Amino acid sequence: MSIKLFDLTGRRALVTGSSQGIGFALAKGLAAAGAEVVLNGRDTAKLAIAATQIPGAQVLAFDATKHDEVRTAVDAFEAEVGPIDILINNAGMQHRSPLEDFPAEAFERLLQTNVASVFHVGQAVARHMIGRKRGKIINIASVQTALARPSIAPYTATKGAVGNLTKGMATDWAKYGLNCNAIAPGYFDTPLNAALVADPTFSAWLEKRTPAGRWGNVEELVGAAIFLSSDAASFVNGHILYVDGGITASL
Repeated sequence: MSIKLFDLTGRRALVTGSSQGIGFALAKGLAAAGAEVVLNGRDTAKLAIAATQIPGAQVLAFDATKHDEVRTAVDAFEAEVGPIDILINNAGMQHRSPLEDFPAEAFERLLQTNVASVFHVGQAVARHMIGRKRGKIINIASVQTALARPSIAPYTATKGAVGNLTKGMATDWAKYGLNCNAIAPGYFDTPLNAALVADPTFSAWLEKRTPAGRWGNVEELVGAAIFLSSDAASFVNGHILYVDGGITASL
């Protein structure tokens, strides 16, 4: 198999929520594979700092939860700069609370950030991809797409929705030449998980529960992203790729 199947030279990738954590790692990894990356988020200062760490990176700031803002930003970028060939919907948030006490406003924020953003940005970018008869959309799901844990039921609901929305995207858009898939990370050492990483009891539980026996490093998600962004995945559609050290495979 030719290594060129995984070459992203000449492709442009938009990664939402990419000023830090998984999004930044994926953007950096796609750039190393030859892609021109476009960083997205709401904090322009953080985006500017992140962009200095990736050669040739561009910045496209918008709030992924606001439909009109997303559409305006994407349409303008396509018209003024050029096509977005790869989209990684990574923007997301977490909130922990027992379900019986879970604040309604936190539930709404989770729905908007974790689910609605995937719809808003996915639709805005796909409209241009459909006209070109090609494009790669990768949504960031989670082990919580398949599993649940105490205190994060609404988050689990949102990631289950991301998994099914991915299947819906593939069902509607594969006929136009788009590949729509998801990466479902296990437990990774990221700012979103900082409190858990710092909790020795939880880390000990995780190491026993995960066949690989450890937290994941964000760089270990890059290969999956390159694969799904490349010609090597030309007939992969509606798939949820778990990168989790085996946690979803075992009891």
